Amino acid sequence: MQWKNITDLEQISQIQKEEGYSLIFKHSTRCSVSSMAKRRFEQDWSVIPEDTSLYFLDLISHRDISTHIAETFQVHHESPQILLIKNGDCILDASHSDISAEEVAEVISN
Repeated sequence: MQWKNITDLEQISQIQKEEGYSLIFKHSTRCSVSSMAKRRFEQDWSVIPEDTSLYFLDLISHRDISTHIAETFQVHHESPQILLIKNGDCILDASHSDISAEEVAEVISN
């Protein structure tokens, strides 16, 4: 699996329009907790179905996009944070130590 970097606001609209599942990982490149959560997630992401689009946001470089994501999907901004999007709606968000590839896979399978 591979991350698709989010670098402009238009990508959020595109993610909202995608059918199926997409995942956004909001990452602070200055935070050791965020780095640990990302590393742990990537170690286990093979449990997530291959057709799930995985998006990565460097929120230090793109704070405006992070704010837009929070508003668009009606979630409180946190870092690190994952949002699981299904057909345009956020159906799961988790932050810090609650970030889990296994939980994402479980939600997708149900």
